[in-house]
Amino acid sequence: MWNLARSAASNARRLRRFSSAIPRPSIVHKRGADILHDPWFNKDTGFPLTERDRLGLRGLLPPRIISFEQQHDRFMESYRSLEKNTLGQPHTVVSLAKWRILNRLHDRNETLYYRVLIDNIKDFAPIVYTPTVGLVCQNYSGLFRRPRGMYFSAKDKGEMMSMIYNWPAHQVDMIVLTDGSRILGLGDLGVQGIGIPIGKLDMYVAAAGINPQRILPVMLDVGTNNQNLLDNPLYLGLRQPRLEGEEYLSIVDEFMESVFTRWPKAIVQFEDFQMKWAFQTLQRYRKKYRMFNDDIQGTAGVALAGLFGSVRAQGRPLTDFVKQKIVVVGAGSAGLGVLKMAKEAVARMEGNAEQAASHQFFLLDKNGLVTKDRKEIDPAAAPFAKNPGEYGLTEGSSLLEVVKPHVLLGLSGVGGVFDEEVLKAMRESDSPRPAIFAMSNPTMNAECTAADAFKHAGENIVFASGSPFENVDLGNGKVGHVNQANNMYLFPGIGLGTLLSGAHFISEGMLQAAAECLASYMTDEEIEKGIFYPSIDHIRDITAEVGAAVVQAAVADELAEGHDDIGPKELRLMSKEEVVEYVTRNMWYPIYSPLVHD
Repeated sequence: MWNLARSAASNARRLRRFSSAIPRPSIVHKRGADILHDPWFNKDTGFPLTERDRLGLRGLLPPRIISFEQQHDRFMESYRSLEKNTLGQPHTVVSLAKWRILNRLHDRNETLYYRVLIDNIKDFAPIVYTPTVGLVCQNYSGLFRRPRGMYFSAKDKGEMMSMIYNWPAHQVDMIVLTDGSRILGLGDLGVQGIGIPIGKLDMYVAAAGINPQRILPVMLDVGTNNQNLLDNPLYLGLRQPRLEGEEYLSIVDEFMESVFTRWPKAIVQFEDFQMKWAFQTLQRYRKKYRMFNDDIQGTAGVALAGLFGSVRAQGRPLTDFVKQKIVVVGAGSAGLGVLKMAKEAVARMEGNAEQAASHQFFLLDKNGLVTKDRKEIDPAAAPFAKNPGEYGLTEGSSLLEVVKPHVLLGLSGVGGVFDEEVLKAMRESDSPRPAIFAMSNPTMNAECTAADAFKHAGENIVFASGSPFENVDLGNGKVGHVNQANNMYLFPGIGLGTLLSGAHFISEGMLQAAAECLASYMTDEEIEKGIFYPSIDHIRDITAEVGAAVVQAAVADELAEGHDDIGPKELRLMSKEEVVEYVTRNMWYPIYSPLVHD
């Protein structure tokens, strides 16, 4: 029986909403207008009279005091008004307008920003995260108003150890790092890729309760090979080709050493690195530092949870996963990460790693099916290359020749590659409920739309995508459910669980535990309907469960060193429910703290 892992976390979340409990005071070293210009301490018109007196704010604000709840409602009224006033305008115009109104609040009042983000996560996640974040990155140099995060460039070589101390926070728990070389499916966006770390860390705060004073988005600018950016007078990054080889690695080495010298317990999430550097940096640092690559490991975990769900949707036991024919389109870091984790899952089920290597996995890239005849095959793809002639297929066989699997999974970044012919071929799958995963982001790069999948592949399919699509009306009261197979279900819990366990590196066991926890979250009734990812409305509850699973795996792998006043011994003695409560208790929640001047 599958466990329903929805516990104390949801109760804690409900109790905290607009809590009347008096929070601990915050010490500030500034007064007057300086406080109003600091988004972390600014409360806008929410400062009570006592604070206005002791902080020198009298006369600097309108006299009326507006409560936190009223400020929250006032912002939401403004947002709904914006939605109403932009009806009928192009989608990109509306999306950027929504991003701007949220960004202005973020620049002015971080506490209120994170409250409205948490309380309206289903509406706002697509704005601060995928798919709108891709549009923001494409236009970032024109949208730039004030810096957020840190920028380390190739020109800073030899200076990073001192530069890291320019960041004002004494402690940093979570860093998201990109070099901008492969932003979503949009390619090399150079320094404009900083939007990705900012958006990811917003999700860490909203979903995992990481304290926003302890997050750091970082852009590692080593140049760009995007000629359009180099020719753009507004481009804010280095105007030079990307560094390569040892020159490139020496920059990343220096950054990692600098970060962990100042903050030894920080966690670094690598994001949107091109494939060759994604795999190489993961292997280079994974046992040395607390880091992971979300494109490889986070995507793989979310996909694996969906693959397990697709087996359950067929009415088969999970052990039948080893019999599934899975076609992966896209041989980049994400696609190969999915295959690697799926192979490990098969090996664990069968107890035979060698047999898992010959499992029914099929890998295709822009040149078609990858076989052992492929010249200059990528080492990461080699374990999944088919023998020529196997299943009657040859090197470069087309997607149409290979399809009819149980699962068709796209991480190609090529919009529409699952065309009508390919989708109709899925009707010939011997699965009672074929699964189609169009996981590429942003929306325009999705391999197919939900509507096309249900129209051409049949109403009995199960469907998941990386970016959000609406459920499909199939007529006669039937609904084709759309699952958003988004990394936001896992990476916040992986980061939070690693932090609270004190694990000195992130093991395969911790990642597998996260994926299995997500897979077990859904009930049999939901799976039967074709729903195998939970609603984002419950993201904090999901993260608490995933984080707890990561903590327990770290303890089992003997990696846990504890966090703050909770040591490894206490973690070992905790029950599952106690670990979930421990994780939930350590989630930051946005409320106005009393301010006291030092």
